[in-house]
Amino acid sequence: MFLDTDGATLYYEVRGSGPLLLVSQSGEGDADRSTDLVDRLVDRWTVVTYDRRGLSRSTLDDPGQRVTMAQHADDVHRLLAELADEPALMLGCSMGAAIGLQLAIAHPEQLGLLVAHDPVAPSLLPTGERERHRAELAHLQDVYRDGGLAAAFPEIARVLGIDPARQETEPELTPMPLTPRRVANFGFFIERDFTAVIESELDREALRATPVRIVPASGSTTASSVFVGQCAQSLAELVGREVVPFPGGHNGNTTHPRAFAARLRDVLSGV
Repeated sequence: MFLDTDGATLYYEVRGSGPLLLVSQSGEGDADRSTDLVDRLVDRWTVVTYDRRGLSRSTLDDPGQRVTMAQHADDVHRLLAELADEPALMLGCSMGAAIGLQLAIAHPEQLGLLVAHDPVAPSLLPTGERERHRAELAHLQDVYRDGGLAAAFPEIARVLGIDPARQETEPELTPMPLTPRRVANFGFFIERDFTAVIESELDREALRATPVRIVPASGSTTASSVFVGQCAQSLAELVGREVVPFPGGHNGNTTHPRAFAARLRDVLSGV
């Protein structure tokens, strides 16, 4: 299904029944990326997934336009306004978590709970670390421009604390080959979305005061010393809650969907 938003046409999918749960993906992930996870949630929730603007089937009115985190949050606002009559639940992974935090400030009435898993949000960090990681993301863009995905992948994995040589996964996962569509999505993610993250600011006091229940989360193998681990810990300190460990690492929603779904069920069980 498609929804016209401000400057883009958003593609989204709806599966299952029950309270609405929006899953906002990480990285280049589109509506299909967490299919194994969603399969294990649709018996309890109406699960909504979507392609972020610029990815896969979500097209920009002006293909050359810049993309901002405020636009990403506004897209989710419009999507929830279309689909939900009451506050929704949201799982945000990585960049999806940063989008959820923006929404919790701009439209808190739309969210009852946000699970923010390994948020990519430099403005959560102290000034020195914030600028260091923004420079790190800008450097990754340069690496990609000079050497393409082959050069960028190892650097992105390093920044996120992912060891490709030791990445364990659950058995019998749906194959996710590096198709031309995913390659294009990675390019958009690095060139446009990295810039959106670098330029974005979160109002920390507004986030502290939001009525949305925010659950800081992180991969159980995500080191607290890496960028996203630091962001998760800073978010926990800001909202006065502990970081909830989820199975797997930064991409646990795709590498460990069964265990990840079970943990998510536990977190949402009190809602």
